Amino acid sequence: MTIEALYQLYLQHPSIQTDTRKLKEGDIFFALKGPNFNANLFAVKALEAGAAYAVIDEPVGMNDNRLILVEDVLQTLQALAGYHRQQFKIPFIAITGSNGKTTTKELVYTVLASHFKTYTTQGNLNNHIGVPLTLLSIPADAEMAVIEMGANHQKEIEGYCVYTDPTHGIITNCGKAHLEGFGGIEGVRKGKGELYDYIRAHNGTIFRFNDYEYLHSMSKGIEKVYGYGTHNGNITGEVAASEPFLEVHMTKGTSFQEVSTQLVGAYNLPNVLCAIAVGKAFEVPDEKIKTAIESYAPSNSRSQMVEKEGNHIILDAYNANPTSMRAAIENFARLTAQHKVLMLSGMMELGEESKNEHQQMVDLINQYPWHKVVLVGGDFGKVNHNYIYFSNSTEAANWYQQQKFSTTHLLIKGSRSMQMEKIIA
Repeated sequence: MTIEALYQLYLQHPSIQTDTRKLKEGDIFFALKGPNFNANLFAVKALEAGAAYAVIDEPVGMNDNRLILVEDVLQTLQALAGYHRQQFKIPFIAITGSNGKTTTKELVYTVLASHFKTYTTQGNLNNHIGVPLTLLSIPADAEMAVIEMGANHQKEIEGYCVYTDPTHGIITNCGKAHLEGFGGIEGVRKGKGELYDYIRAHNGTIFRFNDYEYLHSMSKGIEKVYGYGTHNGNITGEVAASEPFLEVHMTKGTSFQEVSTQLVGAYNLPNVLCAIAVGKAFEVPDEKIKTAIESYAPSNSRSQMVEKEGNHIILDAYNANPTSMRAAIENFARLTAQHKVLMLSGMMELGEESKNEHQQMVDLINQYPWHKVVLVGGDFGKVNHNYIYFSNSTEAANWYQQQKFSTTHLLIKGSRSMQMEKIIA
């Protein structure tokens, strides 16, 4: 079956599902497979559960015209997403980066959605499966699309761009994340820079944080640059306060001067400025931009402030790499509070640099006074420190429950795989 023919079926049944447990009546089921699963085995079950069609790449021993046999299900999903993308003549904004991309995506979406029919990546659907599913969830009435792209190796962003065809690009930053897959910080810049490469080749526009010199060199040759930063750019602003939430003082480009956010940490300044810059570039009224940012409250374990049992908890349990971990620790250290407790998990995918990066994090922790420090899992178990150590978040949660903390400030930060949110569940 051609992509054009499959697209006609999609128009009749515009809901794609890859998990039989989430299947709804009338969905088109794509039977993906990986090292540890093969959804071709569940294609018939999907039809029995109400799927309109099932796309497979292995015969399942059943003659049913609702079974669509293709060469590769994943490639077909991506090609279908690309074909759907080409039906739109609207801005598609792609966002990637080592840190802050999800928060930036949420802020940009919130600002644009205040003025346009805007659709964006849901949750963390930002990989080789999530990106095409996001594209295929965009309905015909869309006026704006904001697509998050995650990556842990080179050529990944390049692949997403082929079928996403972004008109605008944002690289939040290039930090020490996924060093193992990218092969060091220069590899990170090359991998994330694939978005700039696509924008450059297609005469698109980028939104650039001008404080980072490396983004200037990475973006050479791109003519359409909308800049933001603390000193230079179309939009400029600075941290006015950060206890407990970030307040931004605008110094250029807006009619409003102050923005009071519900985000924890001065490190969120570039994310806020980016959303303002995008709003201004697309002529969203200033009052809508300000209201949108001030109304956004994180609820996804990213820079989230939680008050529980008389304690103030910064829950940042969705991403942990040396860059984001350092920023979170330093921000927490500046916080005015009598009892401060650090609970940090190990950082993943750092390759040969892992032990050294964990030791550097311990050295940073040593520079500040803390009420308690708890380190959880990963290579924190392989470096020198005198802090409390647990091998997993379940053990750390049991310890936390026994402490009966009150009027205490806690920073809970870790990689998603470590499930540090369990500590306060």
